[in-house]
Amino acid sequence: MRAMLSILIVCATAASAGAIPIGSVTIRNASNSEVGSVDSDGTVRSSSNSSRGKIEKDGTIRNDSNSAVGKVESDGTVRNSSNSSIGRVEDDGTIRNSSNSSIGKIESDGTIRDGSNRSIGKIEGYSSGLRFEVAALLFFFDAAGGLK
Repeated sequence: MRAMLSILIVCATAASAGAIPIGSVTIRNASNSEVGSVDSDGTVRSSSNSSRGKIEKDGTIRNDSNSAVGKVESDGTVRNSSNSSIGRVEDDGTIRNSSNSSIGKIESDGTIRDGSNRSIGKIEGYSSGLRFEVAALLFFFDAAGGLK
């Protein structure tokens, strides 16, 4: 569950010119406890509201020291700092790992499901336009809001 919630923090949908839309979302676990959030400027926050990193409009993921640690591309592919693909979020919300295996899904209402289709949390404020932002969260940030 911790890994899946980490994956969710990184999704958003690409607009024209490859820009990644950023929006405010709150991530909750299966017990409805807040585990993190993303501000409208892309700042990723822990449940205690401390800054843990940032998702930039070009898809670059930065840690709390402002170092680039990865990127979300406009097609939903998530890459690490070595430019290796580590996963992907598809248009329908399916989350795939680097082996292209389905490891979960983000439903249209923001419900997060693991690979066994169990509900493991929810993204408040989610829309399909934010799927890449959520992808960034899932692949780079853990459930406690820290960088993986």
